[in-house]
Amino acid sequence: MGEERFVDYFKENEEEKIINLSLRPQNLNEFIGQRNIIDSLSIAISAAKKRNEPLEHLLLSGPPGLGKTSLAYCIAKEMQTKLTSTSGPAIERAGDLVGILTNLEKGDILFIDEIHRISKVVEEFLYPAMENFQIDFVIDKGPYAKSVKFNLKPFTLIGATTRKGLLSGPLRGRFGLFFDFDFYQPQDLACIIKRSAKLLDVEIDDESADEIASRSRGTPRLCNRLLRRVRDYVQVLGKGFIDLEITHKALEQVRIDSQGLDELDRRYLRTIIDLHQGGPVGIEAISASLGEDKGTLEDVVEPYLLAKGFIIRTPRGRLATELAYKHLNYTYQKETDKLF
Repeated sequence: MGEERFVDYFKENEEEKIINLSLRPQNLNEFIGQRNIIDSLSIAISAAKKRNEPLEHLLLSGPPGLGKTSLAYCIAKEMQTKLTSTSGPAIERAGDLVGILTNLEKGDILFIDEIHRISKVVEEFLYPAMENFQIDFVIDKGPYAKSVKFNLKPFTLIGATTRKGLLSGPLRGRFGLFFDFDFYQPQDLACIIKRSAKLLDVEIDDESADEIASRSRGTPRLCNRLLRRVRDYVQVLGKGFIDLEITHKALEQVRIDSQGLDELDRRYLRTIIDLHQGGPVGIEAISASLGEDKGTLEDVVEPYLLAKGFIIRTPRGRLATELAYKHLNYTYQKETDKLF
């Protein structure tokens, strides 16, 4: 129950954060993948710089590990301005937000990760800050209460979220630009792996890069994590460079299969197939059967399984597809009435 997962995008220790920082793209030209986002963003940045104005507030949404934070840093680099980074849970009181906002210079960027987790009180302070670059802060209480208005320097707020549906309508409506991240294609991940291998000073062939990419769940954070695991394996047991044989041996140890599924993913699918006859079954029942938190299944497990076509959501619950049966070597019997 609550087992540690190698593919858990949310968990990064301090060492991994430092390594990921060194592998992060430095500008939009180095950002691999998400071409639609990069192309649209490049135009918006160029237009803002020509007008000598801050970039519009923008919201980045999508599953964890896809590069939302990296893109925010690239934007700051392109705009030649300073980025201040925080997260929704870290801003506990309105005073915390006031302190951050009043220290921003003209054109600076405030990046709030997990913005859907900020409190309602803090969110209400953001509204006038985003719209008019002003905040009203109430000092004292009762008959001694008075409102102090702070004028802010024009800034850009970049919000990142893995759960866009949890954002309130008023907050969502105050963003001018919206970009939805999608899982990466294997060829883009292979390019990221080759770039990271060069930065890590390790040699890798094309076949090995493709193999790691195919098991990376469409996620740059995971492909870099797998690359580092293979690199460690090579330095201890290999010949000094990454080839396909050593890649297979290293990846077998972390138990991620050819489709990027780990043990929890496979248990999830087997639960639907073995215990619930392939579905449809509600997420609460799956959560109870696995002994895993419902939120973990919805945020971390299901997005990739849905993207790969291993499950579908129906009005009656989750349903395992023919692809899931074949991947787990089960015999598939089509039952069209399950869909309705």
